[in-house]
Amino acid sequence: MMVLVLSSCGERVKPNYIGVKMENWGKEGKKDFKNVKGWVWTWFASVDLYQVGLYEQKGEAEKNLDLIAADNTEFHIFPVYTYKAIEDSAVSIVFNNKQVTGGGSKFLKSVEDEILDPAMKNIISSEIRTFTTEQLMETGGSLAFENHVDSVIRAEFKRRGFRLEQFVARLTFTDAVIKVIDDRNKVNQNIGVLTQQIEEQKKRNELAQLKKLENQIQSEGLTKQILTNKFIETWGGKTVLYPNPTFLKVLE
Repeated sequence: MMVLVLSSCGERVKPNYIGVKMENWGKEGKKDFKNVKGWVWTWFASVDLYQVGLYEQKGEAEKNLDLIAADNTEFHIFPVYTYKAIEDSAVSIVFNNKQVTGGGSKFLKSVEDEILDPAMKNIISSEIRTFTTEQLMETGGSLAFENHVDSVIRAEFKRRGFRLEQFVARLTFTDAVIKVIDDRNKVNQNIGVLTQQIEEQKKRNELAQLKKLENQIQSEGLTKQILTNKFIETWGGKTVLYPNPTFLKVLE
């Protein structure tokens, strides 16, 4: 009987939780809230105990978020995040969110559903409008968006007394955007092939020009020497030669 009476008069703070006791219905504001551990008496109606878990919590959207980028292109996001309550901020967490529907050990889950999750979705919806389709589609674009949103959510959670541990946006493209990406990849691939072919043709043209120049040099340089040698071989050096304009021109 004594055990039943005691259990109805109080509650024990669970392991890995921090208790926040509210007294006097919280009429005096934040000073009516304090951190507690162990067994807490809640005999009076004006007293209530909130339990804030200090372990890592996981939040996840119930369904895809259909969002619009800066240039009105639609994208899908299915975010997942983990977070922890900051122990030193437990009183602020309870005081600022005591209006949520769940109390006791269900308090933190209610804060997640009614406060943190909507805040996270609003941030994502707002920040994706600062990115264009081009930025999101380019190599590393999704990761850049995720890192940017992570930093904004991290700051917002800290302001509310929580530490964001991990955030994954899981951004996906609609069928229309995927088709645009595929078409663009094909165009880029074709451009790459054409560019390579153009460069190869340029090299062939340069090589042909060099060969032509080489032949021209050989023709202009060796022809005179060959003609001179042929003339000398024919002359033999025995016959007296009188100045011949053609011969002299060859010897020049």
